[in-house]
Amino acid sequence: MPIITLPDGNNIDFPNKVTGLEVAEKISKSLAKQALIMSVDDELKDLFFEINKDSSVKIFTSKDPEGLEVIRHDTAHIMAMAVQELYPGTQVTIGPVIENGFYYDFARKEPFTTDDLTKIENRMSEIIDKDVKTRREVWERKKAISHFIKIGEKYKAEIIESIPGNEELSVYHHGETWHDLCRGPHLVSSGKIGKAFKLMKVSGAYWRGDSNNEMLQRIYGTSWANQKQLDDYLKRIEEAEKRDHRKLGKEMDLFHFREESPGSVFWHEKGWALFQKLINYMRSRQDAAGYKEVNTPEILDRQLWEKSGHWEKYGENMYTSETPDEKVFAIKPMNCPGHIQVFNQGLKSYRDLPLRIAEFGKVHRYEPSGALHGLLRVRAFTQDDAHIFCSEDQITSECLEVTNLILDIYKDLGFENVILKYADRPEVRVGDDKIWDKAEASLLEAVKASKLEYSINKGEGAFYGPKIEFVLRDAIGRDWQCGTLQVDLNLPGRLDASYVDKDGTKKVPVMLHRALFGSLERFVGILIENYAGKFPFWLSPLQTMVIPISEEFNDYAVEVSKKIKNAGISSAVDLKNNNLNYKIRDHSLEKIPLLLICGKKEVDSNSVTIRRLDSNKQENMGIDQFLKTFSALNKASSN
Repeated sequence: MPIITLPDGNNIDFPNKVTGLEVAEKISKSLAKQALIMSVDDELKDLFFEINKDSSVKIFTSKDPEGLEVIRHDTAHIMAMAVQELYPGTQVTIGPVIENGFYYDFARKEPFTTDDLTKIENRMSEIIDKDVKTRREVWERKKAISHFIKIGEKYKAEIIESIPGNEELSVYHHGETWHDLCRGPHLVSSGKIGKAFKLMKVSGAYWRGDSNNEMLQRIYGTSWANQKQLDDYLKRIEEAEKRDHRKLGKEMDLFHFREESPGSVFWHEKGWALFQKLINYMRSRQDAAGYKEVNTPEILDRQLWEKSGHWEKYGENMYTSETPDEKVFAIKPMNCPGHIQVFNQGLKSYRDLPLRIAEFGKVHRYEPSGALHGLLRVRAFTQDDAHIFCSEDQITSECLEVTNLILDIYKDLGFENVILKYADRPEVRVGDDKIWDKAEASLLEAVKASKLEYSINKGEGAFYGPKIEFVLRDAIGRDWQCGTLQVDLNLPGRLDASYVDKDGTKKVPVMLHRALFGSLERFVGILIENYAGKFPFWLSPLQTMVIPISEEFNDYAVEVSKKIKNAGISSAVDLKNNNLNYKIRDHSLEKIPLLLICGKKEVDSNSVTIRRLDSNKQENMGIDQFLKTFSALNKASSN
């Protein structure tokens, strides 16, 4: 006779084993209609799972993340079912839920077309209308392998062979005949999915992500709790395409990429100006916060990376080189070991702590070619890395300082909607539990003090310490994980860092890893998309373009541009032999904030006519007033 404990603490007694659907019906009829999935003692289960012992149960609907995820999981299965009904002989491989949707990889000789996606969507709707029932079975390993080989699903058989022998093999049936190997859980029937889904695109994908394997076809889809959510998402996708930093980067003449150096940025003049503005802004904020900027070598001996532990963890993603004297060197994938070497120079005492070391360090990490994505995923990038060496007693105050600095900088750059993710100790870790207790408490205190929304990722901390991730929400509602703050209880000791404490004993410092932008290249891409290329005046790579109406006014335009530059505002002059309207269109496409028109009226009155980006209105302003007005705007709000 199981006793079911609900989230509010109330208990419901049942005379016999009971399903999740029966529990929901006992709570309320309306909940039973909305119920999609449940957790039993914190483990997600199908609603038709039978509970035969005392358990804590929670019912999830489409309003819960867990409910939306199972909708997407079932939509993926129904898509695969529709594909195999429409195109017999197609093999299904894997079909996970991803952010905002799902995908499924298929093995099929003929390529899927846009028309095929429409057909698949229509068949999916038919299956959903039939409300086919879901059934779960547990199969014996040999039976499962034999079965999938027999029906021509060699990929499924290969997946089963790779699953650890102690894991249960479950197969889910949707309707009478279609089934797939899956851990689940799933909805009770296809009708629960609803019609708020859309297939988005087809792309190639190597089996198991290995370029040595067969190329499969991946169909991406999205699925939501209702039509409004789907429509809102599709609008965001449409807006995101307009804001694509690769497209805008070309239009604005900021950067490009080449096959000769995949994943490395070729910065153009204006793009590099934007990059340097970010660095200079960050440098000024760090100087004011007591950071000491250093620079460490890009190439270090393999032995150092082995000692630090990075060789074992990141070795396969590091670029290496062997010299004629048979020494192996690696291009650094991160700056941490180099900063400890700086700390280790000279005897340090407790009076030197906290010691804040910062670097704009170029790092290199190998990423598969298929994973590269403009500035957002590269192989060579610049980290705004800093490491704070402190005592255990200083962890709390330093974490608060870093958190406040990060949030203030994001605010200057237009990101006021920031979410924090706090991750505590993983199961496999290093360090004493008492130090972990202190580190976790300090970080969590910093999170709470920020008064921002936060979530806890249980057990997702680094093996050397807990961490905070700072997630930015941009102008169209997308989330970007950027800054991080990590407490390291491991690396300083491995690389022999120490300081002399008040009592004269040697102690190992705690090291806080801190990044605000993370990758500057990636952050530039995020900024471009957030602002759709229309940066705040102070951040714009080229702030003014002076345009003479005709050659007669070229000298005046050049003189005006010089005065603007001398005031610390970037400026250029367009002396090309094109008409005024053409120049205005051209420079508007480049997203230059201010176009300054010069003609006889302007020369006579020592003024300029200002045309602002995205405005047809014009205003005339004297040069002195212009310099005063826009010099005041040429800085970040908190700077």
